Amino acid sequence: MRPRARRPLTVPALLAGAVAVLAGLLSGCGTAGDLRSAGPTPTATGPVRLWPDLPPVTAPPYDYGEIDTVAIPGVQVPSGGVRALDPVAVVRAEARTYPMSYYHPKGPPEPLTDRLAACASRGGKGAAGTARKPGECPVLTPYYRDLTGDRREELIVGVRLGRQLTEVRVFTPGAQKDPRVLTRIMATSDQLVSVELAGRDIILRSVSAGIPGYEYRTAWSWDEQHQAMLPTRDEIVRVKPRSDKPAPAAGTGTGAGLGGGGGTGAGRP
Repeated sequence: MRPRARRPLTVPALLAGAVAVLAGLLSGCGTAGDLRSAGPTPTATGPVRLWPDLPPVTAPPYDYGEIDTVAIPGVQVPSGGVRALDPVAVVRAEARTYPMSYYHPKGPPEPLTDRLAACASRGGKGAAGTARKPGECPVLTPYYRDLTGDRREELIVGVRLGRQLTEVRVFTPGAQKDPRVLTRIMATSDQLVSVELAGRDIILRSVSAGIPGYEYRTAWSWDEQHQAMLPTRDEIVRVKPRSDKPAPAAGTGTGAGLGGGGGTGAGRP
C-alpha cells in the first residue's frame, strides 16, 4: 500500500495559523520572557564599486615567481618518502643547479655553497646536518607535513642566510607523476620572526620596518590548479607589547591607603 501524499496547506489555512500564533504572542504581553524589540535593523547594502571606468590591466607589473616550481636534479626520493632524504644534500643540489634561488635583491648571491661545506651529513637519515663548529651550518632542522593532501609528507627546510634572512623551502615527491622526483613547490625568504604550521598551511611572520608595533603575517597554502604553494592570505597584525616590569610577589602589601582618612595604608599580606 502506497502512503498517501500530504495535502498542501491552502492560503486561508496559512493565514489562520499565522493569526493564531500572533494572538498567542499578544496574549502573553506583560509576562516574563515576552518579546522585545532590539531596535532598528540597519539596511543591508552591497559593495559599491569605485571608479568603474578604470581600464583593464593587460599584464602585471612584477612577477614574484610564486608559482615557479622546479625539479631537483640528482636527488631521488627513496621508497620511504622524504624522511629518508638528507636535507643538506637537497639544499646543496638546489643551490648548485639554481644558484639565483638564494639571492638577495640588495646584494650579490650569498656564498651558500661555501657555507654548506661546514655541514656534515648524517648519512641521509633525514636529520639536519651538523656543523664543524656550532652555528656554522645554515640548514635548520627539517619538518615534515602533508601540505598537498595526497597523504604523502612534504619536506620543509629552513636555511639561514646573511642579513638576518631565512629561506623557507618546501619539497614534494611525485609532483611530475614520478614518486622518485623531488620538486620544489615553495620558495621564499624574509627576516622572519616565526614560522608556524597550522593544518596544511605554513604561516610566516616577519618584521615591519615602516610600521612600528606591527608584523606581516602571510599564510601559504597548496593550490591544486598551479601545483604550488601560494601566499593565500597576507595580513598586517599588531604586536602585543611585552611588559618588562616584574610582577609583584604574592603576599606583599602595596602600601597604598584607601579612602580619605589619614591612615598609613599598610598593605595586607
